Amino acid sequence: MKNLLIILCLFVGFSACKNTSEREPDADEPKEKSHFELNIIPISHATMVIEWGETVMYTDPVGGVVAFEGQPAPHLILITDIHGDHLNLETLEAVVTDSSILIVPAAVFDLLPKHLLLNTVVIANDETTHQLDFAITGVPMYNLREEALQFHERGRGNGYIIEKDGYRVYISGDTEDIPEMRNLENIDLAFVCMNLPFTMTVESAASAVADFKPKTVIPYHYRGREGFADVDAFERLVNEKAPEVQVRH
Repeated sequence: MKNLLIILCLFVGFSACKNTSEREPDADEPKEKSHFELNIIPISHATMVIEWGETVMYTDPVGGVVAFEGQPAPHLILITDIHGDHLNLETLEAVVTDSSILIVPAAVFDLLPKHLLLNTVVIANDETTHQLDFAITGVPMYNLREEALQFHERGRGNGYIIEKDGYRVYISGDTEDIPEMRNLENIDLAFVCMNLPFTMTVESAASAVADFKPKTVIPYHYRGREGFADVDAFERLVNEKAPEVQVRH
């Protein structure tokens, strides 16, 4: 996920609020749909800026303050794990503001400096917090392969589902194609990792996506020890197994 600006103009299927003194529309009249703009600005690897309407979110901010030059200040910062490509205290302290809310797992909380703790919300896997009109749920992320169990133990880190007005964004964090991912439902936009030896293969990622069938999937976190994963192959595999899923990269 690099050198890419994705702007999704999304029309969410619910009626906009109107003056109740007006007559109710007939059932066969088209309903006015509310809309919002979702801007995805990749920074590097697992780091991105999400502009969701008026709210700005950073995920796993690393790369130093220079990586965020020209970006709006974050209202929410989501951190998935303790590793240096997800938690970098120098970068975090450079981009956080007095009003930024941090969403983190307990293992990350334990590593934060004291002056950041008051604005930090800790959630575990399967727990939900409500912040700034968003529901944010921790999702398990862990390794399955015996040779990779050392990298991400179950329960330490969080993937996230971010939801507002029925629109659901999934951020996988560092994980393999675990049952909790395959069993996800009603995901509109998914960010799915694929890099060896730390997470999973392109084939495993595509197989999981074909199971939970997000409307749109964006491969991210795909730099491994031997270079970048083949995201074109990922797109081909998803298209073969689940052609209804749109792949963007």
